Amino acid sequence: MIRKNPTGHLPVVAESAFIDPTAILCGKVQVGENVFIGPYAVIRADELDADGGLEPIVIGDNSNIQDGVVIHSKSGARVEIGEHTSIAHRSIIHGPCHVGHRVFIGFNTVLFNCTVGAGSVIRHNSVVEDCQVPEGFYIPSTSNIHSATDLSRIETVTADASSFSEDVALTNRQLVAGYKRIQNEL
Repeated sequence: MIRKNPTGHLPVVAESAFIDPTAILCGKVQVGENVFIGPYAVIRADELDADGGLEPIVIGDNSNIQDGVVIHSKSGARVEIGEHTSIAHRSIIHGPCHVGHRVFIGFNTVLFNCTVGAGSVIRHNSVVEDCQVPEGFYIPSTSNIHSATDLSRIETVTADASSFSEDVALTNRQLVAGYKRIQNEL
């Protein structure tokens, strides 16, 4: 469902994107080319900052927002998801937040007030808040990364993890084409 927020902003969705009919996009949301937004995802840009302003939630080209993902932002802050990025099932991205290109965010992961560098992989059930994750980092499942975390202990992305991330992104781009083809069938 595409709907306005209380200030009248309406999502802008590229024609080539596929939005599952059960997903909700509300407000100042920008969805790029060939994006897949899965069932029951909620992307909501509706909270204003102290001056009445609102930054957008931007989903980059060829990215996928999987089933049950929630993307929202506190006080009108910007959320940006890079190109060719996968946000896996039931994750929460709460802005302000910037996720770089070709990033994989695993199931049930929570990102808040952070930057995740390009090519990084954050595995399942992790929390990343109040920090900057450099490019190409690998954060294992169930990690808790925050401003006081010593990132020198974190590994860089392996070829296997990078290959997995690319495979997930490719699979979801193929889903966009398939769902776009049948979207008007009963």
